[in-house]
Amino acid sequence: MMPNISVRKLDKNAYEQLRIRAAKHGVSMEEEARQIIYQAVSAPESISDVFRKCFGYKNGIDLDNYFNPRKPHDPMDINE
Repeated sequence: MMPNISVRKLDKNAYEQLRIRAAKHGVSMEEEARQIIYQAVSAPESISDVFRKCFGYKNGIDLDNYFNPRKPHDPMDINE
């Protein structure tokens, strides 16, 4: 037996968008919702996780430092 879930208080707009999306994919709304939930819980946490799975650290890339935002720099002085 498969587990079941009920979604209450679903926004009308979300319901309509789900209906349209399911129709575009040629599946029922229930199947579309299953696929959306599966993709959401199966997605990697970040792009660095994807790269780490594919390349790892063996290539000498420190992905954690690479994907951290860079610090801002001082603006250029165009009068020099």
